[in-house]
Amino acid sequence: MAKLVYLFKEGSADRKALLGGKGANLAEMTNIGLPVPPGMTITTEACTEYYRLGRKLPEGLLDEVKSKLAVVEEQAGKKFGDLANPLLVSVRSGAMFSMPGMMDTILNLGLNEETVQSVGKNTGNLRFAYDAYRRFIQMFSDVVLEIHKYEFEEILDRQKDEQGIRYDQELTVESLRSIINKYKELVQAKTGKPFPENPFDQLAMAIEAVFRSWNNDRAIVYRNLNKIDHDLGTAVNIQSMVFGNMGNDSGTGVAFTRNPSTGENLLYGEFLTNAQGEDVVAGIRTPRPISQLEDEMPEVYAEFVRIARLLETHYKNMQDIEFTIERGRLYILQTRNGKRTAQASVRIAYELAQEGLISREQALLLVEPGQLDQLLHRQIDGEAVLNVVAKGLPASPGAASGQVVFDADEAERMGKAGKAVLLVRTETTPDDIHGIVAAQGILTSRGGMTSHAAVVARGMGKPCVCGCEAIQIDYVKEELNIGTTIVKKGEVVSIDGATGRVILGQVPMKDPEISAEYTALLEWADQYKRLGVKANADNPEDALKAREFGATGIGLTRTEHMFMAQDRLPYVQQMILAESLEGRQEALRHLLPMQQNDFYGILKAMEGYDVCIRLLDPPLHEFLPSVEDLLVETTTLKITGENPALLEEKLQLLKKVRGLHEFNPMLGHRGCRLGISFPEIYEMQIQAIFNAAAALTREGCKVLPEVEIPLVMDVNEMKFFRERVTTIAKETMDKEGVTFHYSVGLMIELPRAAMLADELAEFSDFFTFGTNDLTQTTFGFSRDDAEGKFLPDYLDNKILKDNPFITLDRKGVGRLMRMAVESARKVKPEIEFGICGEHGGEPNSVRFCHEIGLNFVSCSPYRVPLARLAAAQAAISDGEIVGTR
Repeated sequence: MAKLVYLFKEGSADRKALLGGKGANLAEMTNIGLPVPPGMTITTEACTEYYRLGRKLPEGLLDEVKSKLAVVEEQAGKKFGDLANPLLVSVRSGAMFSMPGMMDTILNLGLNEETVQSVGKNTGNLRFAYDAYRRFIQMFSDVVLEIHKYEFEEILDRQKDEQGIRYDQELTVESLRSIINKYKELVQAKTGKPFPENPFDQLAMAIEAVFRSWNNDRAIVYRNLNKIDHDLGTAVNIQSMVFGNMGNDSGTGVAFTRNPSTGENLLYGEFLTNAQGEDVVAGIRTPRPISQLEDEMPEVYAEFVRIARLLETHYKNMQDIEFTIERGRLYILQTRNGKRTAQASVRIAYELAQEGLISREQALLLVEPGQLDQLLHRQIDGEAVLNVVAKGLPASPGAASGQVVFDADEAERMGKAGKAVLLVRTETTPDDIHGIVAAQGILTSRGGMTSHAAVVARGMGKPCVCGCEAIQIDYVKEELNIGTTIVKKGEVVSIDGATGRVILGQVPMKDPEISAEYTALLEWADQYKRLGVKANADNPEDALKAREFGATGIGLTRTEHMFMAQDRLPYVQQMILAESLEGRQEALRHLLPMQQNDFYGILKAMEGYDVCIRLLDPPLHEFLPSVEDLLVETTTLKITGENPALLEEKLQLLKKVRGLHEFNPMLGHRGCRLGISFPEIYEMQIQAIFNAAAALTREGCKVLPEVEIPLVMDVNEMKFFRERVTTIAKETMDKEGVTFHYSVGLMIELPRAAMLADELAEFSDFFTFGTNDLTQTTFGFSRDDAEGKFLPDYLDNKILKDNPFITLDRKGVGRLMRMAVESARKVKPEIEFGICGEHGGEPNSVRFCHEIGLNFVSCSPYRVPLARLAAAQAAISDGEIVGTR
């Protein structure tokens, strides 16, 4: 077994995979000379070995810990477990990727009935020592012994009631001693064993508990949510304790080098005097702005400002810093790249580049593509009249309305049922993660801007208001009181995460305003990306929105969506029900001008850009009423005996629907198979496309229509349609006296088409991958059945790492795509390839499209900015600088 334990001075920032993000940063800060309390890191490899051994600590690990502990003792000038001058340590988890609040921390480890007296004597403050001891017992019992935290909180609250106080710092020595005794009695009752007194036994148990916490429920939920590998493991950081609760010259806090909500270049954070670090993030007391530290401890504040700027310059990113002040001396406990809102992420990346701290390429890599989606969500309409009943801290911007719920489980249940909910809590904990995911927003009565609720909500892009002390929550009655106003569970409340306002009722929303920094960043992205970015749009409005978001073409127009409109559905049904070619052509005669108008609007909206129009794809029965509905109607008409003519009409319709019914419509009479059985349908659509193109060409518009044939599986199908498209195009241009450019291609949705791409290329100008159906046909999954039934089991059991309908399956579907590209370009090097499913707006899938040499991706209009950034990041990561596309 390799080395399992590293002193901070032995590590570095580039060893995050081994030491975890927290351990690597502690090492880096130590090595650049910052005042970091000494300590050590147990590697992530030790954690993975622990699980490989069946949850057993690796052999020799504790011996290494003892050896390194001797060095830490020397650095700290204290000895672990010593009765004269005891060293106390914190034990924290620290994975490769930041997982705020997902893992467990233990402070003040090393205290027992003897060392607590020594700490009291050495500090001259027995009250401080007892306070540290009761905190340690509670944290250790919660994390290691798995006794619910609330049982200790109840003891604490009862003691405060008996003493007649509100805050923990008001507890007397006698009260604290009583609490400690009761805590120990609770441990004995729950475990059948006394609370462990041996400091090294405490340490060994804590190390194992942190390893266990890697696979607790909230950690698994967080990793699933953020696509973090479950096999990475967590490191364990053991660090000398420093104390912020040793009096009014001590304190603790969390600060960001820039505002994580807005991105403003000002120090932003909070601190508490005479407090431990957990008090800030847990929301037990509402902290004060970091700027007020300058008034209380000006020298400490000046040093902190210097260190904050040093860290931002060193890491070239906005930093989230944890610090403690012990008797006027500043200690830096941790730094990490700070979580931030989408707005802040864009502004910070842009301004860091403008300040010369990073390059434009680095700035583009700083922004998560998914964050751009958050910027396009609505905010409260500024013209609205609002019933503002309270105000808290603006912890995460955006606005939300929802039914009030007070329980995370219920929030999850209601969210899955499609209801908009607002999760309201005194404070959130990591155990509430599933409720936060389901909620539209979060409102808490306690906690600050760096509390758990604030950090998690910002990371998810959800609005959050914290520390709203005006609201009083009654969990038993399931209601909240705001002065004389009572809000019961299920009533609607709104929050404004940008201002901290709490508002009764539903509020009107408005579209967000796009910042100059956002626009500039995406302009930079366009300079670096190689992939073109198009949009999926079925109407002129969506096409214009796509252009507004930077799309350079339409990669998919689904014509079947146009057939569902109420003014044309009767003609569609007439076409389907027709018993002869003449009957179908009569219906198509009515549909032709409607389709022509559809295509005219989209082509005009995208003037100068390609517009790919896919011909009718779904089975015809989808345009008719369901068999079940018709059975009900005909049965009712038979029973009543009314309107025999209508009954006969419905019976004929039922007969036709039954005739069109297919056992597996996804693989049935749809796509180009329809066009072969009923060529007049596709010919009408092709004629409508070219009529619209001719009309716009006469008006002086440059249009570039692309006719796409769906569900092709053989070259003879493509040859069949190519001839018809070419004939109709020539006839239209001759008749109208105009010339316009057009192209003909196909959608690869079947494995056979991917494998025969070289043959198909002879009759095609372009290919687009319809990755939704290609995924279905490759996996043999029906998407609707899979996602609603068994796919969650595949993900839970790690049979599949990702949902293949969200993130492109590289091993199977991706291999078919790569094969198609390579074989087709051997025959026709200039042939265009794209992707037009929603995979086209998913960053990992965009990266793969870049890697295999596609020409473009296409996605929904609102995901276009995301795809532009993801495409640029793919090119930058490959070392490509291509110029504007």
